Amino acid sequence: MSIVQGDLPDARVLDLFAGSGALGLEALSRGAAAATFVEVSGRAIAALRQNVQTLDASGRVTIQKGDAIRFVARLEARAYDVAFADPPYRLGLAEQLATRWLESSFASVLGIEHEKSVRLPGCKDRRAYGDTVVSFYRTS
Repeated sequence: MSIVQGDLPDARVLDLFAGSGALGLEALSRGAAAATFVEVSGRAIAALRQNVQTLDASGRVTIQKGDAIRFVARLEARAYDVAFADPPYRLGLAEQLATRWLESSFASVLGIEHEKSVRLPGCKDRRAYGDTVVSFYRTS
């Protein structure tokens, strides 16, 4: 999160494959204006809703139940300021998401968490943390 700290004040944040919402909620705590969470799992959405309620953040949150890849396919360029993604490993979802961003940069900044063995297309900024890598994409 510290890597994108300067991009967060008043940002429109997108948290893809949101799970419990940790990334988007952390962005809100660091000054983001609003966060949209996209998650397919009903159980994860229930946990996310509870976390939003606990943090009294409901006025700045939108939760979308659905497929993250389909969600971003409908977005225009720079629909969001900052986007985070933590897709399940070994399904090719990180690669699909990176390809979509390269086609139409739906966020000014995109961070994708993935396994270290994967090299995402067009990525010039990779940060390794053990067996995990976060690949960052930025518009000019």
